[in-house]
Parts: sequence; C-alpha cells; structure tokens
Amino acid sequence: MNNFLLLPIIIPFFFGMILMFGQKKLAYQRITALFGLVISIVCAFALLATVYENGPQSVTFGSWPVPFGITMVSDTVSALLVLTTLILAFFIVWYGFGSIGKQREQFFYYPGVMFIITGVNGAFTTGDIFNLFVFFEVLLMSSYLLIVLGGEKAQLRESIKYILVNVISSALFVITVAFLYSVVGTLNMADISEKITEVNQPGILTVIAVLFLMVFGMKAAIFPLYFWLPSAYSAPPIPVLALFGALLTKVGVYAIMRTYTLFFTHDLSYTHELLLILSIITIIAGCIGALAHFDVKQIIIYNIVIAVGVILFGVAQMNEVGLEGAMFYLIHDMIIKAALFMLIGIVIYVTGTTNLRKMGGLMKTYPALGWFYLIAAFGLAGVPPLSGFIGKLLIVQGGFQAGNIWTSIFILASSLVVLLSVIRIFIYAFWGEQGQLSKEINKTTYNRLFFPTMLLVIVSIFYGVGTELIMPFMEDAAKILTDPSIYNDAVMKGGE
Repeated sequence: MNNFLLLPIIIPFFFGMILMFGQKKLAYQRITALFGLVISIVCAFALLATVYENGPQSVTFGSWPVPFGITMVSDTVSALLVLTTLILAFFIVWYGFGSIGKQREQFFYYPGVMFIITGVNGAFTTGDIFNLFVFFEVLLMSSYLLIVLGGEKAQLRESIKYILVNVISSALFVITVAFLYSVVGTLNMADISEKITEVNQPGILTVIAVLFLMVFGMKAAIFPLYFWLPSAYSAPPIPVLALFGALLTKVGVYAIMRTYTLFFTHDLSYTHELLLILSIITIIAGCIGALAHFDVKQIIIYNIVIAVGVILFGVAQMNEVGLEGAMFYLIHDMIIKAALFMLIGIVIYVTGTTNLRKMGGLMKTYPALGWFYLIAAFGLAGVPPLSGFIGKLLIVQGGFQAGNIWTSIFILASSLVVLLSVIRIFIYAFWGEQGQLSKEINKTTYNRLFFPTMLLVIVSIFYGVGTELIMPFMEDAAKILTDPSIYNDAVMKGGE
C-alpha cells in the first residue's frame, strides 16, 4: 500500500506525542524512545526494499486528484535518507543516556528528538514545495527546544542568533514559493517540473532558482550563509550537536539537490555554474575554519561546511556519476559526522575541556577510543577503503566527465586539509604527555558513551567496505535524479 511510505513520519510523531507524558519517569522515556525508533527503522527498511523493487511510491491525501492534493513521495533518494536518519537517531538517543543529563531528559528532550525526526523525514518525503516549508518549520521548532534545553548562558545567547537566521530564511522561503506559484500555478513538485519543462525555464524562473538556492543555502550552510553555524552548533550538549550536525544541514542539501535536479534544469550554464562556484568557495571557507581552531567542536563543525561544499559540487555536475557520488557522500557524511561528534563528546567527557592545547596522552589510558577516532577520521578524509573515498572518487569522476578538471583536482586536494584538521585532534589529544583529565570520570558512564559510538563507527566501516551491496541503491537514486520523468510519472500517474 502506498500509505506505507508515511509510517517513518507518523511513528516518530506518535511516539513524540506519548513521550510528552511521564516526563519524570526516565526508564519509560528511554525505552519508549528507543522502541519507537526501532519500529521506524524496520518500516524504513521495508519501504526502501519496496521502492527499490517497484519504483517510486506516492500517495495524495483526501482523494484529491494530482496535482491538487497534498502528495507524499518516496523514491530511492528519500528512502535512503529516511533510513539513515532513523538509524543515526537511534544511536544518538542511546548515546545520550550517558551524557545528556537527567534534568534535560526530564524536560521534553525525547519528544523534541522525535518531532525533529518527524520534520526531517517529512522534508525528505514530501512531494509538495509548500509542505517542504511546513516540515522545515516542524524540525526547526523542535530544534529551538533542543538548542536551549538546559538553559546555559551560551545556549541562550546562540539560540537568539539561530532563531533570527531561521526566521529570516523561512520568510524568504514563503516569498519564493509565492513567486514560483505565481509563475507556474502549482505547488506539486512533479507538476512544477512538467510546467517548467513546457516553458523551458524563462529568466524569471532562473531568478526564482537563485532565490531557492539562497533559502536552502542558508539552511545547508553554504558560503557566505554559513556564518551562524559554528557558534550556534557549539552551544548545545553533544547528543544534540550530533543530531544537528548529522541531519539539519543535510535537509538543506537535499532540498537543493531535489529542486536543482527535478525542475531547475533548463539553464544549467547559470544556475549550476553558480552552484559549482559557491560549492568551491564553501569548501575553502570550511578548510580555513577547520585549520584555524584549537577547539575540538569547532574543528568538526567546520568540517560540516566542507562536506556540504563537496556534496553540492557533485550535484552541480548534473551527470549520473556525479549525482551517484553526491548521494553516496551525503549518507557517508551523515554517518561519519554523527560518529565524530560522539567520539569528541567522549574526549571532552574524559578531559573536561574542548581545548586541544590542554589535552594529551589519552592513548595510554583509552587506547580503544583513540583507534576508533582514527578510523572515523580516516573515513571523513576519504582514506580507502572507507566510505569517504568511494563518494569523493565518484564526485571527482563526475567532475572530469563534465569537463571541470581543475575544480575536481581541488576537491581531491581538499581531502588533505580535512585529514590534517582531524589528525590534529588525534595528535594533540591522544599522543604526547598526559594532559588535563576530568575529576568526574565514571567507568559506567564512559562505557555507556563508548559502546553506541563504537557500533556507529563499525557501521561507517561497513558502509565503505560493503560498497558493492550499497551501490545498486545509489545507482537507482542517481537515475531518478538525472531523469525527472521517473519521479514525475510516479506522482502524476500513480498518486490518484
């Protein structure tokens, strides 16, 4: 049944509602949250299998004919992202048992996580451009709760900036959707694609495409709109930072990927050339930030910016290999960023500081932590056979096919900067003389943090080593992105 594609959205929402009750009962909150995520993961696996076997699935609410009703669509692109989101949420929630703190757990932390997942999965699944705005607002409202949870001074200060940026971005989003509707007369994304094809994207639609790039670029943190990200993301506790770093910017990246492959495809020399230039500058800005800081949080946060640039470079090539690489690298980055934030959370817990200069010698006392961090760092930088290598290789291959030789070489060179930035953490924190150690280290708490982190790093290893099993899904996703008619036919003919 087509309605099945709604379950990864409805289940987290349902569990978020029931978690609003019994806030003081920690066992109930934890078990219910994990149970809801496990059910959602099972449904997401089944949905991915269905979409891969039978093609994109769609459902239109209220028995309205397409394109007048609100349509939800699941293709391989969205199904892969939904599944990844739920798996990461499971590990992050599990990790949070040992680090988020009981006071936060008892103040709507778990409902906040469930509602943010509802918004993220809804944004990945919606087939309506206005509903994309609605799901953005759902995840943003939940993120407003999570970013201030605990009420620390730094959180409250940075939350003001975060809210202001997103309010402005959301206002611009609504205005841009209104402009688009005034030109094409529809909000259904498949219908928009067909209408723009009929008129061959005149100049006004190219302007609207640039406005959408600004809107989604602010959410994805591309240059020069990433200014809010480093300080805002460093304020909340590590589990919230891992959730934000793994998911929120990726929704903006997905929105650019979807709109720039589905309907803004008729003026590539302007729209996609602009995207390519901005992606390169974004990588440069992220590299500078990652090398300039000695704060472990900031180093990994700036690597978010670098990854966004790399993924969008793949999207800008508009060929099957480049988009396959962008899709593979997008999921790789979601997994590896969650793992890295969880790893540095353990380092901060053990040392009691985020300052690299005060750390040192952890390899003597926590060797397993050091080696798992090194594996994750190599995965981020793209050392073969880990997943970062596969995705970046495909993106560069796509760049060569599109004739962008020098910028593709630059993408390869940026891997050295990424490696340098994360290896600095390894050298400063794990080698040398014994540095600062926290006086509040508890072995049970440490094990609670380390075990889910270790499993997530193993998942990232499998994602790279098991590429042969995963590539058919990526190839199918790339075909859908390069051929909008597959998506359009599934919606226009199958959504009644």
